[in-house]
Amino acid sequence: MIIIMLGAPGTGKGTVAGLLQESLGLTQISTGDIFRKNIKEKTELGILAQKYIEKGNLVPDEITVKIIEDRLNEPDVENGIILDGFPRTIKQAEELDKILAKKGKKVERVINLETPDEEIVERIVNRRVCSNQECKTIYNIILNPPKVEGICDKCGSELIRRKDDTEETVRKRLKEYFNQTKPLVEYYEKQGIIETQVVSKSINHFGKDVAKEITEEFKK
Repeated sequence: MIIIMLGAPGTGKGTVAGLLQESLGLTQISTGDIFRKNIKEKTELGILAQKYIEKGNLVPDEITVKIIEDRLNEPDVENGIILDGFPRTIKQAEELDKILAKKGKKVERVINLETPDEEIVERIVNRRVCSNQECKTIYNIILNPPKVEGICDKCGSELIRRKDDTEETVRKRLKEYFNQTKPLVEYYEKQGIIETQVVSKSINHFGKDVAKEITEEFKK
């Protein structure tokens, strides 16, 4: 099974993908995590990607597609994947379809998350992430704080704030998203495989609720 998570930064794609990975046994693939790993290790890709990410810009399609294609050739994806942060453009979606077609596979479900802009800004500015790359649990110091300040509940590692989690960068990323990525909703609507879910404190509906609903649906 191949699932795609769509939604602007801060809508909770990573949270939902992580929960679905646990409940459905699929492999979560996050382009953000791949880029951050390369940046930390100062690889050629990481150095190049950092120049775009720090400015709040999207990494060019040709770079992103290549790392996803390489990732899809690894053995841990055989039972299914959840793509978090990819595709972001129509071109990426078309390239993904070609890559999967070569493997005799296709995207089966697209989950599109929507959240009010001001709520997204509030979430991201207060977001903290586990520094342990094997864990990567996400917290919000207001909505979902850790039991011990600055420490991950699951593995005890230090929680960090990503360099690009600032209001200025977030607003720029939102603008980029709506200009380049939102057309993907129409792309997948034409294929009849997309489902839009509103995730907002205003209606008391969060990522964990979306993950639970989808898990129950798939397990029926």
